[in-house]
Amino acid sequence: MQLSFNPNCRILEGAHKLFSRFGLKSVTMDDIARDLGVSKKTIYQLYADKNELVRAYIEKEREEHTKIIEEIGKTSKNAIEEIILTMQFMSKTFNRINPNLFYDMQKYHPESWAIFREFKEKFMTQLVISNIEKGKSEGLYRSDINTKIMARFRLEQVEMAMDPSVFPADKYNHSEVQMQLLDHFMHGICTLKGHKLINKYKQIDDE
Repeated sequence: MQLSFNPNCRILEGAHKLFSRFGLKSVTMDDIARDLGVSKKTIYQLYADKNELVRAYIEKEREEHTKIIEEIGKTSKNAIEEIILTMQFMSKTFNRINPNLFYDMQKYHPESWAIFREFKEKFMTQLVISNIEKGKSEGLYRSDINTKIMARFRLEQVEMAMDPSVFPADKYNHSEVQMQLLDHFMHGICTLKGHKLINKYKQIDDE
């Protein structure tokens, strides 16, 4: 069967749909080929094996998320709006992903897990550090907090929320967990001025 447009993009989109819904372990190359209506040979012409396809999927997600988050940083009015909008975007993303995906990646696809960890350790860490420093300069975050410690704490919060042993999917909504942990974090680092701004954004969301 001839693909009607870029086969690489189509295969990644098909893999994204199935990986997000079912996780990584349970989805086979046969499943992806069947869902796309192509032969498995077509996929293997572009990806040597499932590991390579998973890695390409993770790299594509990393690139897209980086662009969106950087744009949020450029257009946000202040540090609180930036972190709220970033977390809303991430929560919507997590809500569409099978929680087992991260566990499967860590256990069965270590190269892809290393890419995800690098994204967290480098890009996301610097993002949170920059946000905290920005919030301090705006008088929205407490000047006495240790930026590096709180940035590490925040990132561990995010990862903990994705851990099915801590927040099993059958008992918790992962988007809600992420937003609750963010709310806890923000109230811990904000000044009175920052608290007032958080309440303002909450009122806007409620409306």
